[in-house]
Amino acid sequence: MTEFHSEDLRLTGVLHRADGPQAIVLTGPFTGVKEQVTGVYAERLAAEGFTTLTFDHRGWGESEGRPQHEDSQGKLADLRAAVGLLAADGYQVSIVGICLGGGYAMKAAATDPRVTAVAGVAGAYNSPAWFAERMGLAAYRSALRGMLERYDEFLPAIAPEGEAAMPGEEPWSYYSRHTTNWVNRVTRGSLHSLMTLDVLSARPLLPPSLVVHGRKDDYCSPELAEALGADETVWLDCERHVDLYDAEPYVTQAVAATATFLRSCSQ
Repeated sequence: MTEFHSEDLRLTGVLHRADGPQAIVLTGPFTGVKEQVTGVYAERLAAEGFTTLTFDHRGWGESEGRPQHEDSQGKLADLRAAVGLLAADGYQVSIVGICLGGGYAMKAAATDPRVTAVAGVAGAYNSPAWFAERMGLAAYRSALRGMLERYDEFLPAIAPEGEAAMPGEEPWSYYSRHTTNWVNRVTRGSLHSLMTLDVLSARPLLPPSLVVHGRKDDYCSPELAEALGADETVWLDCERHVDLYDAEPYVTQAVAATATFLRSCSQ
């Protein structure tokens, strides 16, 4: 375990050191903790020769902060702190994000010149304008109003049936099997953070960028992945979003594409 601080909050992570000049900060899915998908990718990318750091963002897992609350600006501050930790050791630092972490990776890389490259795997490249266009502006604003009115209430993060932040069998099939240091709840205010996070606007400011995405994905839109217009996009023949969390051959394909891309960006 390793610990570092972000805005006076203690964050807990796992650092895998490898020979070579490149290091990767990993950030993962909505409600995710380091024992889940980012831990898998951290180990696999470390085996490819990269130093990797995966950690619990503020409020999640073993880190300090408001419990089970999605704080968009706080997560970006956490990523700046993690990049700074590795940059201080002289590494060329990239960010790799999975699911919602793909969006945060892009946002963080766009405004931190220490980041030399960025990659998103099954990423959520959210766009409030895109949401409003498809929902209708009145419905979008009404949804945000409801989230704000019940901001501090909790709801389940997952449920096979009924209300949850991530409803349905597919999220349940993954998270119900990976519960170490993970709590099945999240604030309703967290949904407001999701629905107002604007990732697409970061595109003109990105360093070299990669998107790895399933052709079919019911939870993170392939249309938005394409709209991001990364420097390189790799499409995989997944059937489900969570195939890129722990299913083969997709994780191996995503790791190989990411490692190859990041090596090509080495300074």
